[in-house]
Amino acid sequence: MATPSSGKDVAKSDPKDVVTNPRGIPQAPFVDKVEDYVTSREDVEPTLRRFQEMISKYQFMEQNLQRRVAGLDEKLPDIQKTLDTVRFLQTRRPGGSGAKKDDDDDDLDSDHDEDDNEEGEAIETTFELNDTLYAKASIPPTDEVHLWLGANVMLTYPIDEAEELLAQKLNSAQTSRRNCEEDLEFLREQITTMEVAIARVYNWDVVQKRKDKKEDEATKGSSSKGGADEPDG
Repeated sequence: MATPSSGKDVAKSDPKDVVTNPRGIPQAPFVDKVEDYVTSREDVEPTLRRFQEMISKYQFMEQNLQRRVAGLDEKLPDIQKTLDTVRFLQTRRPGGSGAKKDDDDDDLDSDHDEDDNEEGEAIETTFELNDTLYAKASIPPTDEVHLWLGANVMLTYPIDEAEELLAQKLNSAQTSRRNCEEDLEFLREQITTMEVAIARVYNWDVVQKRKDKKEDEATKGSSSKGGADEPDG
């Protein structure tokens, strides 16, 4: 004869059966029938404790994702600014987009010569030393740029490779940012689901307490009435 499983047995599901989101975050169980998780009042406290532990885990993941989003929000503008700078330098390098394309076209020779002269000139600009401190700089036309890769590492890249690398990093960071937002929304839904589950188990326990109290009062009442009806010695 099969016996009903306790809340402990129900809570321990096969990992293969657990539904997750695309990043592997497990979906919270939806408590439709409390009896599927709690078969007696002795199961209430352990079940509530397990549900609260699940909420704590979801909240921990939520905090980590929020910190990651904050880091990406700081990094994305820097990557975009660097990419824009590299693309600008690409247009100013020797043989860039403004160079001559047709040597036989005499009507455009003078225009191209002027463009080449402009492209061959150094760029006068300012660069940021600190939040409120800038310095002037003269940047000659170049085919290479230096990129910080982190951990105090800087490498020299051809402009084309630098643009490709930065474009990939920007796209990856944007994708990661969107995934974090989706995961945060998913986690909030799971936390709400678990809070509802805790409320249902708690309410079920309250109802059972009332039933037990009524049964005890009825038992005491019947026993006292039976004692009063007994004839005297």
